[in-house]
Amino acid sequence: MKRLLSIVCLLLLVSTALAERVKVRLFSNNSIDLINISFDLGTYDIYGADTLLIEASVGNDKSVELTPQGRQVHVAINGYDYGTHPSVSFRATDTACILCLNPRNIKQRTYEGNITASVNKNGKLLLINDVEFETYIAGVVQSEIYGTDPDIFRVQAIISRTWALKNINKHRSEGYNFCDQVHCQAYLNRCVRPDIMLGTIMSSGMTIVDSLGNLIETPFHANSGGQTANSEDVWRSAVPYLRSVPDTFSYGMRQSEWVKVLTEDKWLHYFSSKHKLNVADDSVRHELLNFSQSTRKVRLCGVPLTRVRADFQLRSTFFSVLYDSAAHRVTLSGHGFGHGVGLSQEGAIRMVSLGIAYDSIIRHYYTGASIDYHESQPAGYVQNYINQIARIIEEDKSAATRSTSKKDDWLGRLFRLRDREEREETYTPDDQLDQDWLYDW
Repeated sequence: MKRLLSIVCLLLLVSTALAERVKVRLFSNNSIDLINISFDLGTYDIYGADTLLIEASVGNDKSVELTPQGRQVHVAINGYDYGTHPSVSFRATDTACILCLNPRNIKQRTYEGNITASVNKNGKLLLINDVEFETYIAGVVQSEIYGTDPDIFRVQAIISRTWALKNINKHRSEGYNFCDQVHCQAYLNRCVRPDIMLGTIMSSGMTIVDSLGNLIETPFHANSGGQTANSEDVWRSAVPYLRSVPDTFSYGMRQSEWVKVLTEDKWLHYFSSKHKLNVADDSVRHELLNFSQSTRKVRLCGVPLTRVRADFQLRSTFFSVLYDSAAHRVTLSGHGFGHGVGLSQEGAIRMVSLGIAYDSIIRHYYTGASIDYHESQPAGYVQNYINQIARIIEEDKSAATRSTSKKDDWLGRLFRLRDREEREETYTPDDQLDQDWLYDW
């Protein structure tokens, strides 16, 4: 029996009217002239445009190679030629289906959902992942933040979900919703960790809104360096919920401090040639060589620090200048990593470790904002899914030395668990795994 239930979608949708599925462009920063696609879990139907290319659904015994030919996509399956087509799509026959994408000279990735390949105006392959919205969010969380506590992932999921719903049509004119890079949100793989999925599920139905109940913009960065920035200090508009706040939680984390050393000539020449400052003037020279920020500033000698950061490829605008006159050297001693607006991810990680509640963390970084909860599914149904994922996590901890294979992926294990529950059987992790895997869903 094929299961048509869409687990992630049914359990986690914020608003079915807004985002049941999304389309995400993959490898958007790469030029792909050949890709091999294989099947890690479940089976897929393969279509050339709207024509089924191979009668039986394909699984892990098949390998598909795609190459661009003019404006068409050439298809080879297990080495056999299946012609060229305007587009080629891989459509999952069930929810527990995983594709492995292996472009030439690019690190492979795995994704759930459907994949469509076409040829872009540059004659390269264009890959679109048509995926359940919350599956996408879990992949974003995995790509955007590190840690082990599910509350870290819950915070990131709420932020990423809010941003995605606020910007759902960002690439609509190009035929998809988002790209997979930080221009939107990083989405560099499917979620392979059950603890990250657990945090995402725990945030089910949650978004961040302003005092009028409207979704807010939710920028975030790696580390504030001890103080976040006002939105207008980095971008053009002052936004009431994106205010500079003290952030001692970011101190002492991985990316809280940085240093860059430059020659005195290079530093002064930059301001002289690019910004027309008279560096021979003693007052100008003194400020450039002795600039200090105990709290965030916006300009140095009238030059926006955002320009300085971009031109010197600095980690942040939050830095002071230390001048060594004997060595004719300038040291930029900096704090934090990123634009500084909104949530500091490493600050949030620290706050979670101190036991601070996820909603308090969000209110700390987004001034005056609050969490809105939309119950798209019954609480008991969501809680049952949480319990199942938590159970898988505990199994992993108790069997840390056990060798694993692709069939041990948490998604496949979840479906085996649910199969057994539906058949009213008692689940034991080591009991008849191979037979479970062969059961026809």
